[in-house]
Amino acid sequence: MKRQKCRVCEGDVDKTARALCQKLLDRDAKKFFCLACLADFLETTEDELREKAEEFKNEGCELFR
Repeated sequence: MKRQKCRVCEGDVDKTARALCQKLLDRDAKKFFCLACLADFLETTEDELREKAEEFKNEGCELFR
């Protein structure tokens, strides 16, 4: 898979950030936020997003495999 760049800061988007963007914002998204920019956009913290990603993974969400 091609490296994704954050739509805001141009930083690298890891697979967790990509999956969170798809799960929380738009399943068919083509542009993504890095974890820091996603946290700012959603007015939360990176740690809370990581915890939520773990929850989704534990629930068996395909995006977090």
